[in-house]
Amino acid sequence: MSTASAVDPGLLAILRCPESLQPLRMADDEMVRRLRQQARQGILKNIRDSRLADDFEAVLVRQDGKRAYLIRDGIPVMLVDEALAL
Repeated sequence: MSTASAVDPGLLAILRCPESLQPLRMADDEMVRRLRQQARQGILKNIRDSRLADDFEAVLVRQDGKRAYLIRDGIPVMLVDEALAL
């Protein structure tokens, strides 16, 4: 699944970062590829310092680019503790 089709555009328009309430955008394919590679290497961690698997198909990025939220099985994981610090 490409990042462009991972989240319904109507849902994306209303989603906000639960930490800052900033709008979110879809990460580009290159960023998703890079994050998956980091996950396979065991170096991708959330802000709680827990390692993350590469079982995500897309990523939502906060407007300021400082946080990202994984999308797994078509569902955005919108938990502050599960966010990635970018």
